[in-house]
Amino acid sequence: MAKVIIWYDGACPLCIREIALMRRLDRRRAIDFLDIAPADAVCPLDRQLMLARFHASEDGVMLSGAAAFAAMWRAIPLLKPLGLIARNSAVLGFLERLYNHFLIIRPRLQKLLD
Repeated sequence: MAKVIIWYDGACPLCIREIALMRRLDRRRAIDFLDIAPADAVCPLDRQLMLARFHASEDGVMLSGAAAFAAMWRAIPLLKPLGLIARNSAVLGFLERLYNHFLIIRPRLQKLLD
């Protein structure tokens, strides 16, 4: 099984809700969830870049955006089929376009949840 690390923005209401759901689904504890909101958080890349986009590491390979979500899904048995489908480059490309559109509306959604 691949070792997956997820870096998330613990100051983002959307992120907090999503990570809480993923933690509940991750019954095998296959994922390390690391909150990078604190100023002293250790980040493998530029902290602002990591706060702006979702990042994951799967077996030591750094991923961002839709690829990072797909890695997280592959580590959770219930979501693994979605993660495996996302290995297809056309599917991953489509998911990345959706993620980029989401990033545009993310600030408005965060304000709704605050």
